[in-house]
Amino acid sequence: MNYDLEERTAKFGEGIIKFCKLIKYNDINKPLINQLVRSATSIGANYMEANQGSSKKDFKNKIRICQKEANETKHWLRMIAVANEDKKENCRILWREAHELTLIFAKISRSCQENY
Repeated sequence: MNYDLEERTAKFGEGIIKFCKLIKYNDINKPLINQLVRSATSIGANYMEANQGSSKKDFKNKIRICQKEANETKHWLRMIAVANEDKKENCRILWREAHELTLIFAKISRSCQENY
């Protein structure tokens, strides 16, 4: 199987967008949804930028941003789960993927430090 992290991060962002469309839009959820969509979709965008990096330093920097955005996404999913008890299981599934992405980008970041 061909592993494509660009595709995986894009699918994750798409999944977050679809999930957010299911959440009741109210005063509590509005900022949570906005933050979640921003952080989750930023992961793939920054990974694409990393792959087009002008230098090894630029690549490493973008990978660290991917890691931070994936980690931040976990926070917003937790907040949405608290604000929307009926969406807890959806949040748990998405949280696991965000966590895996965090670990993947952490490993890439560490390997950059070792190799450069």
